[in-house]
Amino acid sequence: MTTITILDGGMGRELERRGAPFKQPEWSALAMMEAPEIVKDVHKAFIAAGSRVITTNSYALVPFHIGEEVFKQRAVELAIDSAKVAKQAVAESGEEVKIAGSLAPLFGSYRADLYEASRAEDIARPLITALAPHVDLWLNETQSLLAETLLMKKLVDELDSETKPYWVSFTLEDSEPTTEPCLRSGETVVEAVKAMAEAGVDGILFNCCQPEIIADAIALTKQVLADMNKELQIGAYANAFPPQPKNATANDGLDELRADLTPESYLVWAEKWCELGATLIGGCCGIGPDHIAALAKRF
Repeated sequence: MTTITILDGGMGRELERRGAPFKQPEWSALAMMEAPEIVKDVHKAFIAAGSRVITTNSYALVPFHIGEEVFKQRAVELAIDSAKVAKQAVAESGEEVKIAGSLAPLFGSYRADLYEASRAEDIARPLITALAPHVDLWLNETQSLLAETLLMKKLVDELDSETKPYWVSFTLEDSEPTTEPCLRSGETVVEAVKAMAEAGVDGILFNCCQPEIIADAIALTKQVLADMNKELQIGAYANAFPPQPKNATANDGLDELRADLTPESYLVWAEKWCELGATLIGGCCGIGPDHIAALAKRF
């Protein structure tokens, strides 16, 4: 029987639900600055629900969210704190749980068009260096552009003295129909899978997009890897947002959540992903501990 690894769900909305300080543009970074105890409580809630991989709350520790000055002054400290809080949650849970170091889009979610190649390394280096001693694996998530994912993999290879599993997770175009699954940059999933397999990643996932469009991407990933004679883990963790427009900006405000994505309905999608070959299953924005508990009970 295939082993399914249960990931965690969305940190930001769970922080908001628990009364943590939560506003744009800082988003989930604000709780890291002002209420790390609530961050720990969210980690513990996901572990109690059944997560066996939790992700550091370092997603928003980039200038796009916290501003240039705060990034210069506090990004390293806050990244280390995000890993330490996750470690404390694992220790207090008494469960065997891996910690994934979150490496997020450096210039904002969904916006491949905002990527600045000349600045990317200066932002990524301190975050990778800060997290490296404290995490069990890497999760380069919500990626829209291959140039960014390839740079991040190269920097982790250079800066992390240990060889840890490296997962990359792409967000798919879901604002309009496409002839085949594509990243938000317009690059195809086929191109992305080939590039990641050649770069030596250990897992390819899809996150922060509609669950309805992930199945085709998983099936395609499985086929491309088979054609390349590569065996990598495949995974998915969808969000509970309506489709996001091409000019979406993560700092404009909070998106509404879909009422139809209950734990039961989300599980139906997860079962389909697993049937197609996914072994890493979790949730993104708006997917909470109740959803994760349904996944853990089933898998």
